[in-house]
Amino acid sequence: MNQEHYTKLENMMHGAPFMKLTGAKVSISKGEAQITLPVREDFFHSAGAMHGALYFLALDNAAFFAVNSLVEDVFVLTTSFTTYITKPVSEGIVKAVGKVVNQNKTQFIAESVVYDSNDNEIARANGIFVKSKMQLNEKIGYF
Repeated sequence: MNQEHYTKLENMMHGAPFMKLTGAKVSISKGEAQITLPVREDFFHSAGAMHGALYFLALDNAAFFAVNSLVEDVFVLTTSFTTYITKPVSEGIVKAVGKVVNQNKTQFIAESVVYDSNDNEIARANGIFVKSKMQLNEKIGYF
């Protein structure tokens, strides 16, 4: 695995239209990815904290990119993902850390944890990922 692959994956995430809306950033290394996401009021639900959809976004992307760091030819897919949100957050920047914890010929298992600005754990998740048939190329922002 190499830095060029990680950089292309980072470009792929940063170029995705929804990611541009959220301001999320990614840093990728072998079997691991970190996502940072600013907590903004326009992400809040009615009770004044960040909506769970944004927790899921950070958790899933951290795990997804950790897995795709190990796969250089195709896009991986999330086939199942279990999320636990344990604390609300209403300010600062959250950081999700994803790591591949197991792999075999057909699937990868990854875990991710979200931390608030004070490094308190506020959510965690685990998921199963598989290789797709979609090639990693410039058409999907992999450049």
